[in-house]
Amino acid sequence: MNIQFECADKVNGLMTVTIEKADYEEKVQKTLKDYRKKANVPGFRPGMVPMGLIKKQYGTAIKVDEVNRLLGEKLYEYIRENNIQMLGEPLPSEKQVPQDLEGDGPFTFVFDIAVAPEFKAELTDKDKIDYYDITVDDKLIDQQVQMYASQAGEFVEAQEWSGNDTLKGDLRQLDADGNTLEGGITTEGGMIMPSYIKGEEEKKKFEGCKPGDIITFNPKKAYPENDAEVAALLKVEKDAVKDMDSDFSFQITEIRHFEPAKVDEKLFERVFGEDVKTEAEFRQKIADSIKPQLAGNSDYKFLLDVRKYMEEKVGKLEFPEALLKRVMKNTNKDKGEDYVEQNFEGSIKELSWHLIKEQLVAQTGVKIEDADLKAVAKQAIRAQFAQYGMQEVPEDILDNYAEEQLKKRENVEQFVDRAIDVKLTNALKQAVKLNVKKVTIEEFNKMMQG
Repeated sequence: MNIQFECADKVNGLMTVTIEKADYEEKVQKTLKDYRKKANVPGFRPGMVPMGLIKKQYGTAIKVDEVNRLLGEKLYEYIRENNIQMLGEPLPSEKQVPQDLEGDGPFTFVFDIAVAPEFKAELTDKDKIDYYDITVDDKLIDQQVQMYASQAGEFVEAQEWSGNDTLKGDLRQLDADGNTLEGGITTEGGMIMPSYIKGEEEKKKFEGCKPGDIITFNPKKAYPENDAEVAALLKVEKDAVKDMDSDFSFQITEIRHFEPAKVDEKLFERVFGEDVKTEAEFRQKIADSIKPQLAGNSDYKFLLDVRKYMEEKVGKLEFPEALLKRVMKNTNKDKGEDYVEQNFEGSIKELSWHLIKEQLVAQTGVKIEDADLKAVAKQAIRAQFAQYGMQEVPEDILDNYAEEQLKKRENVEQFVDRAIDVKLTNALKQAVKLNVKKVTIEEFNKMMQG
């Protein structure tokens, strides 16, 4: 077997693989003998079928399978042993000529290989990068207190509508004279939040309303160009309200007002357990729980800034664009014809960062172990629990959830990526000179939005 690799412009590679009869013959003959032992051909005893008949029936297919196996195995072995930084997969070259696989060879296969550009990405203490330290101020703690109070709140009956109260009542379709329409739409237990009504004139009709009041309004004017909202209110199919323009009466049976929980020992225990007794302790616990999340946000912003800094430092990388477009088209056969042109520029940008990050990972010696994957899985699960107001989740529960998540193959890749980002960020914070800037959460969010 002979393999030759050319890469004249350093990014467009050409791989030529020549397979001789001697490369495949022994394996083909062994497979044919195995076929002969198992062949069941009428008129011949098992194992006694003439080899010529076996070769005629199976020879070419077996040879093609073996040639393809050898081709793939040796091609990737050559790429690995010669440290060729291939992008995507090898593609059949336009220089390929048809091969007569019925014959004995030699067979020559030519592949186009997209090769990563050569460059150097490195960060040292001579590189200065901003790091935004988000402060935990009273305003931020107040917002968290309000959030916990809302999560622990409940609905109570009110005697007059205000703010975001919800009205419950019965709806009846009216005729042109304002009377209940015979055979019209009737809905019991309908729910309306007047603060969400789009039509201002209709919204005003609910101001100051009380249980027992009957409000006459037009649902289509209340929710203009939103038949889905009207249909949901009236509990009918969307088509039933398409051409409807009737007024409805709405007799209020109940006003539900949401009342946040009191900021007291009961709330402290609900959020953090029995150890927290005073509001000062509660606020300190909130501050302590916020700090890791804010640090994570700061680290995320830092890695974004590292990316921007390195892209500018490395400069525009040269890629084999025509070949990469072929690779991209080949791996997205189910997409439309214009998919590649629409997404190629963004794909190249992500590829550039991927290659830069690979070098930074190598420079810092970042390696991912099972413990790292479990740590990021637990972090993700802890964040999910926090969304439901559950801050103090026992470690054994987090461990069990993490282990279950890591059993799912589709989750592992994203956890690996996340673990790399976490360890790389920590390593780079030690490698570069940090320009630490203290900011409020509002200032930080404004930067992220900008």
